[in-house]
Amino acid sequence: MKTIISKNEEKTTVETVDWLENIVRESARKMIAAALEDEVDQFIQQHLNRKDEKGHRLVVRNGYMPERQIMATCGNITIRQPRIDDSKLPDEERFTSAILPKFMRKTPTLENVIPTLYLKGISSNKFQDALSAIFGDSAKGFSSSTITRLKEVWQSEYDEWAQRSLADKEYVYVWADGVYCNARLDDEKLCLLVIIGVTADGKKELVAVHQGVRESEQSWLEVLRELKSRGLTKAPKLAICDGALGFQNAVDKVWGQMKIQRCWFHKMGNVLDKMPECVQTSAKKALQNMFMADKRENAEKAYNLFVETYELKYPKAVECLKKDHDDLFRFYDFPAEHWVHIRTSNPIESMFATVRLRHRSTKGNGSSTATLTMVFKLCKEAEKNWRRLKGFEKLRLVQQDMIFVDGLLAA
Repeated sequence: MKTIISKNEEKTTVETVDWLENIVRESARKMIAAALEDEVDQFIQQHLNRKDEKGHRLVVRNGYMPERQIMATCGNITIRQPRIDDSKLPDEERFTSAILPKFMRKTPTLENVIPTLYLKGISSNKFQDALSAIFGDSAKGFSSSTITRLKEVWQSEYDEWAQRSLADKEYVYVWADGVYCNARLDDEKLCLLVIIGVTADGKKELVAVHQGVRESEQSWLEVLRELKSRGLTKAPKLAICDGALGFQNAVDKVWGQMKIQRCWFHKMGNVLDKMPECVQTSAKKALQNMFMADKRENAEKAYNLFVETYELKYPKAVECLKKDHDDLFRFYDFPAEHWVHIRTSNPIESMFATVRLRHRSTKGNGSSTATLTMVFKLCKEAEKNWRRLKGFEKLRLVQQDMIFVDGLLAA
């Protein structure tokens, strides 16, 4: 049944929303005002006994400063800040509000909205319109130069992050992949080498975002050697990757022989690309039967059936599958709760969906440096929402080299 809303009901709804927003703003104003009063009173009490040679106090109340508007996510809030006369104090001791700094016109929460809008695909020249749509016509002071300054800050943040110490870090699993992005001022696509790791407590962390030359062994060697030089000396127990030999060869040289899990998402795509569309649906189902099997024995049966069914007519597809046989079924040697996480390099793929959205909207960044900086910031924003691995309690067992058979701890 279709619900019909009358104009009076619609008007009432709008008025109710406006009324609620006014309450929120007024409550915020009162809270800030009370906090400012308390902050000033505490400062005055601290200097209550300080007096000049004539017996006059060095710190006293002196009315209020002129009203000013603070842009917050709940709208514009009008604030009257208490004034203090402390001119006789040394400069380093004079009062500065920690709640409302002298030149602050936007709350820190609103400051976080600025990079978020840009990173989600709003072009610099449309930035003012986007903020006005959210906060009204009073949202002034933003321009393309604001974004330019932000990107300079992000570049500094990346440089500092890329040199951070990793001496206290140890990752149980790592996901590695190369992601290609457009840079309008460069002739070739930019290749970004990305590594995500998970610690023994199940927390996923961004480990590296590095500009490379395709997914070559030399590029990965540079990334891994740099990580090792900054303290990441202990090899993870498993690396999940897309099958590029560059990463696997580099890992062997830096951390020694370690277990590799071939990403099933990439492998299925590679195999199906070598088959005609008329059989791809059934072939995809057969491939899924392998990595969704409850134990290795059943996965091997599904594997043998695929080979028997398609090898004669589609030898290239079957050969593509065969060459990574051992690495495709490595996940059976780890806790079953972790399988959903380690069968694919999905943590990186899903994170870069946001990056690709940004690139479609803006047709790429101007330079490789701008692209690297933007991708880094996007990744760090995404990192805030990452959840711990399912069954993270068993990561300690993996770290201790306990043996798992078909996902279960061996007796």
